Amino acid sequence: MQSKQMDLDNLIADTDSYLRKLQYSDQTIAAYHSAWNHLAEFMTETGTTLYSTYTGEVFAYDMIEKHKGYENLSQYEKFIIQCINVLTEFLETGTVKFRRGKIFRSLTGKIGSLMKDYVSYKKKLGVSEQTADEYRYHLGTFLLYLNDRSIVKVEMISPEIIIDYANLTVFASQNVQYTNLCIIKRFLKYLYDNGKLNKEVSHIVPKSKRVRQPKLPSTYSREEVLTMLTTVDRSSPKGKREYAMLLLTARLGIRASDVSKLKFCEIDWEHNRISIIQEKTKTPIELPLLPEVGEAIIDYIKYGRPISELPYIFLHVNSPYDRLNRSTLHSIVCQYMRLSGISFEMERHHGPHALRHSLAALLLEKETPLPVISEVLGHRNTESTRYYLRIDINSMKQCMLDVPSVNPHFYRKDGEIDV
Repeated sequence: MQSKQMDLDNLIADTDSYLRKLQYSDQTIAAYHSAWNHLAEFMTETGTTLYSTYTGEVFAYDMIEKHKGYENLSQYEKFIIQCINVLTEFLETGTVKFRRGKIFRSLTGKIGSLMKDYVSYKKKLGVSEQTADEYRYHLGTFLLYLNDRSIVKVEMISPEIIIDYANLTVFASQNVQYTNLCIIKRFLKYLYDNGKLNKEVSHIVPKSKRVRQPKLPSTYSREEVLTMLTTVDRSSPKGKREYAMLLLTARLGIRASDVSKLKFCEIDWEHNRISIIQEKTKTPIELPLLPEVGEAIIDYIKYGRPISELPYIFLHVNSPYDRLNRSTLHSIVCQYMRLSGISFEMERHHGPHALRHSLAALLLEKETPLPVISEVLGHRNTESTRYYLRIDINSMKQCMLDVPSVNPHFYRKDGEIDV
C-alpha cells in the first residue's frame, strides 16, 4: 500500500482549518506554524516537493541524531517533533487524535515480522534496549519505503530497490545515513545467512562514510556547578528529590540511567558505599557514599519520597508513583542551569553527561591518576577515560618539554667562520 503524499502548504492549510474546528487557540496554532516552518526549510534544503510520512520521519530523526538522542532535545525541539506528528496523522487519517514524541513505525507484515526476529536476535547477542530501539527505527523507515512500493516479501527486494532506497537517504545527515545503511546491510545479511533470502544482496548496499569530528567534552567550573546546586529549592519534596539526583551525578559521576533506577538495596549505609550494575556497560561499580550525598538522599526519603513499596529510590512526585526515566534527570539539569544563569556559550552541552565531564576535569586538575578517574566514572578501561585528557589544557601545558639549548655552531653553514 503506497503512503499518501501532499503539497506541504496545502497540508498545513487543511490541518490548520481542522485544528481551528477543534477550537485550538490562535496562540497554539501560531506555535504549530512556527514549528512547521522548520519542516518547510528542511524540505527546501533537501529538494523534497511533496510531504509524506517518510519525509516527517527523516526530519524528526535527523533532529534526534544531531542531539545524540531524543532525551537531549530541548522542550521546543520535542514540540517541533510533536507538530510534525500532527501533520503526519492528519495526512494519513484526516483527524488529529493524539500526539507522540518519538516516532516508531510498527513492524508489520511478513517483512516486519522478520525485522522483529532480527531485533530479537541482536538483543540475544547483548545489544542494549537503546540500541534495539535504534534498529527498530531504521528498519521501520526501510519498511515504510518498501510498503510505498508495494513490496511485501523479502524476495521482492531487488538490487534496484536497494540502490533507490540508498539514494533517498542522501538528504539525511551523514551520521543518520551511515547508521541507517549499516543496519539495513546487516539485516539483509542476516536474512541470507538464515535462508530467508535466496540471493546475497547485502553487498549492494553502498558504503556511507561517517566523519567523526573530534569535540572537547563540555565542562563547567566548580563555581558553576555549586551555583546550580544552590539554586535548588530543597524545601519541597520535588526539590529534595532533584537535589539528591543532581549530587549523585555532580559529585560521584553516576550516569543518568543509573541514577534514575537506583535501588535501596544498592546503598550500603553501614559502610557508606553505593554498589550498582551500570546500565550502559553492564559492569559493576562501587563508589563511596559521600556525607553530602548521603544526607541529601536521606532527606528525600524521610521528607519527600511518596509512600511506595517500589524498590527504586526516586519516584514521581504525583500519582502514579512510578520510577523515573533517565530523561527526567536531563530536564532537571537543564532547568537548574537556566535558573542559575549559567551561560551556554560555545555551544556547551548542559545535560547530566556534562556534569560527569566536569567531575573528570576536576579530578584531572587535582592530578588524580587516570586509572582512578576511570574507576570513578565506571569505564571498562582507561582508553575511554583518555577522552577526558583533552579537557585540561593547563595539565597538557605542564606536559610540554623544554627545548634544550643548542650550541650556536650547530646553525653555522659549512665554510662559515666566527666573526
